[in-house]
Amino acid sequence: MMVRWRSLAFVGVAAALAPLAVGGASAQAASGSLAVTTLGRQGGKVATTVTVVAVSSGRTYTVKSGKRISLPTGQYIAMADIGESTTDGFGIDTLGAKVVKVSGSTSVTLDARQGKAVKVALDAPADVIGPPRISAQVCAATVSDMPSAYSVGAWNDAGSLYVIPNSSKLLQFGYLAQWSGDDSYIAVKKTTGIPATPGGTFKRANMATVRFSVRGGTQMARQHGVALQARPKTDDCTSDLMAEVHADSAPYSATAHVTPGTWQPRDDVYANNGDHVSGGFPKVRTLKAGQSVIQPFGRAVWGPLHYLPTVWQKSVYFVPEALIGDPDVGVTATDPTKETVVLSKGGTTVKKKTLTNWGNSGAEFSARISSAGWYRLTVDAQRHRPGITFPAGMLSSRVTLDWYFKADPAKSAVAPVFLTRFLPSGLNTRNQAAPNSTTTVNVSAVRGSQNPDTKFTKVTAKSVKVWSSADGGKTWKAATVKRSGSAWQATVRNPASGAVALRSEVKDAAGNRSVQTVYRAYAIG
Repeated sequence: MMVRWRSLAFVGVAAALAPLAVGGASAQAASGSLAVTTLGRQGGKVATTVTVVAVSSGRTYTVKSGKRISLPTGQYIAMADIGESTTDGFGIDTLGAKVVKVSGSTSVTLDARQGKAVKVALDAPADVIGPPRISAQVCAATVSDMPSAYSVGAWNDAGSLYVIPNSSKLLQFGYLAQWSGDDSYIAVKKTTGIPATPGGTFKRANMATVRFSVRGGTQMARQHGVALQARPKTDDCTSDLMAEVHADSAPYSATAHVTPGTWQPRDDVYANNGDHVSGGFPKVRTLKAGQSVIQPFGRAVWGPLHYLPTVWQKSVYFVPEALIGDPDVGVTATDPTKETVVLSKGGTTVKKKTLTNWGNSGAEFSARISSAGWYRLTVDAQRHRPGITFPAGMLSSRVTLDWYFKADPAKSAVAPVFLTRFLPSGLNTRNQAAPNSTTTVNVSAVRGSQNPDTKFTKVTAKSVKVWSSADGGKTWKAATVKRSGSAWQATVRNPASGAVALRSEVKDAAGNRSVQTVYRAYAIG
């Protein structure tokens, strides 16, 4: 049986739109019934779970094959994966779907003997050995604008995956085929109805290329798995079918060649105890034949990615999320942290609170303010993931923020402060600079909209300063900073060993100040 990994963004949408699946005994206003028998490729009965979808409403039911389910009169789609064991241990899967009108006592059979092998071909290079792995699914095509939310799927090697043809336009069929060698070759295809000869032929010359570059040192664990998921612009029966491209300890590189279309890269990070501890989904890639792109993961420097203080309903709010994350991926690739947040005014503490977003997605800092004036909000965050041991020498282990801004409890607004993005050039795959060398660090002062109900104003950075430290923040040396387009470049002189911390200060014309520090921003080696 196939297990599909959906992206974080997609799960929420599917859950909102897909109707509740109900068991056989709970159907209301039943005036008919349906029994679905599933037969294997040798003609014997095979026990499996059948998904039944009402064409008019999308209401979904699940029932064991051979068991009768009470249903309202109407048109339904019955779908199942008929999985059978074999002596080699790999098994055979046959996907089948039938459109059936339920009126009174109705019975239907899904017969795997009618299944046709899903046959795919590629002009593969000599290093590709073994048959391709195929993930496939049948979907209800017209129930909603998300056919993949009403589907049954399976995966297996070519020669062991079958599908029963059905020309009904109420059905879709989609598959992803993957050939593995030195590189991966990945093809997707969907059809309306299930064709009599499922499959297809593909040419390497018509593919695009995704080159993964996974750097080491920045993550909470070293074991990384990179993958690609099909993400058509309009949901269909190939949506979120996934190919695992490579899994290994960082750093490494891997290359995948894919059919043109829209693809979602992803990265999954696992600790030594097997826990899934991190990962993320960068922007989707729409690729043309012959196009080549690089998808980085784990480049230094990790730091805050999104949230700024806001003044709302006479309080200062701050959400302690996305404080240490991969800037190449965005807010879906941030690690849990534990932080101390302090709001003060004129040297007097208004509120101090220690929080963590580990196991608590609703963590929030809020402090009531009674008068307009200059406020200071500081955040001291460290990665926090109980149950695992962080790799020795992990980078971006701690981040601090020090914001000084003018606030008025009567005016809701995003504070006029910034986050800083540091991007050092010339580092190796372990995010190391050469000893006693000079590193150019690209520096961007960024701010993004926050709460949609809170006013967001444009703020221009007037000055940017950068410092570096080779002793964990005990002493700091000023870096030479020059403007470079809409950003800045800082020249940092590296020590002979250890790691480099980076600190920035951004000011605007009104005197609002943003100071950000990333400890162990990059290593020396």
